[in-house]
Amino acid sequence: MRSSSFRAGPLRRAGLLALAVGAAVGLTACAGGAGSAAPASSAPADTGTRVALSYPGGIVVLDGESLETLADVASEEFTRLNPAGDGRHVMVTTSEGFQVLDAGTSATEPELTDLVFPASKPGHVVTHGGTTVLYADGTSDSTIFDTDALLASTDALPEVETIAGVEAHHGVSIVLEDGSFVTTVGNANGRTGIVVKDPSGATVAENATCPGVHGEGTAKDEVVVFGCENGALIYADGEITKVDAPDQPYGRMGNIFVTDTSSLVLGDYKDDRDAEGYLLHRVAVIDTDAKTQKVVDMPEGAEYTFRDLARGPGDLGYILASDGAIHVFDLEKGVFTDAFPVIDAWEGPVEWQDAHPAIKVSGDIAYVTEPAKNAVHAVDLTSGEVVKSATLDVTPNEIALTR
Repeated sequence: MRSSSFRAGPLRRAGLLALAVGAAVGLTACAGGAGSAAPASSAPADTGTRVALSYPGGIVVLDGESLETLADVASEEFTRLNPAGDGRHVMVTTSEGFQVLDAGTSATEPELTDLVFPASKPGHVVTHGGTTVLYADGTSDSTIFDTDALLASTDALPEVETIAGVEAHHGVSIVLEDGSFVTTVGNANGRTGIVVKDPSGATVAENATCPGVHGEGTAKDEVVVFGCENGALIYADGEITKVDAPDQPYGRMGNIFVTDTSSLVLGDYKDDRDAEGYLLHRVAVIDTDAKTQKVVDMPEGAEYTFRDLARGPGDLGYILASDGAIHVFDLEKGVFTDAFPVIDAWEGPVEWQDAHPAIKVSGDIAYVTEPAKNAVHAVDLTSGEVVKSATLDVTPNEIALTR
């Protein structure tokens, strides 16, 4: 494949393709979803927010303001959805790879296109600094392209650069604005850390003290955070710092929620390796300046899953809990400050893939799914008011926003 030119300077394909991504480190597949906030493209499409919702065998696309159904397209039985980062497209994980969903514009209807980025076991999608990175768990290959290139590529895939993986594992990669490539390392037996390569393929930094590394988020000043089963890794200014969780030997942060204006990072948190079910009762806060982690209990009776955390107005955290309310969390103070009732109380899923309530945020508006009622709600996070609700003909599962 041809190498494309990125805003931060082109990656040198030859050097990166040859890199041995760190020493072999153990890695097992882990259930869960990607949690990083996807920044909006610098050249947004001619449309407002579109809401994509997967259901068994299809995807519906809603108008973000009216919640009117704009399209209902057939797909596979279970798909995952991630924004492509350009304000218009969504990546749909299928058995063939990352299929491109065009959410449409004011002049065009949404459609599930025939464009597919081939990938074995497609996994995480990361958008940052004008590039989009697609990670294939089956090979650990990272496919990279200019985020806005999809807006110009209506009939064919854009030019991409593929950085070959070394040993397949459930992982994630990101390209920084200076062209540095940061990726997880591991194999079928487990995963333990990350490695950073410069555009020539030379190793800048590596760390193998992060068992079960999962999830990625980029905070203020392009500080990158990865979750571990016993803390987190922070990459900044060419150095990796390990932060220990308060619970040892197991305190897992696996999904990360950030903004580019805050040095504080919100993560899900599990303190019992053997706990049954997927509901969690504590949240993690990483201070990327102080290089510290603390853990805060959820309010009594309020639990959540990896689909239920978000960042929003004021760099606050917003957690959709099992009591049916969105709980507002002040990361700086480490306290919950408010709660907005939105949906009925709900129980955790039997399997993580099962439909259960989820939240995504665009600006001041949170979009909340309520599978038990085949419903979706738009909530103004500045007031807590449910400004719009819609009942669907299908049961929503995954959710992704175009912006």
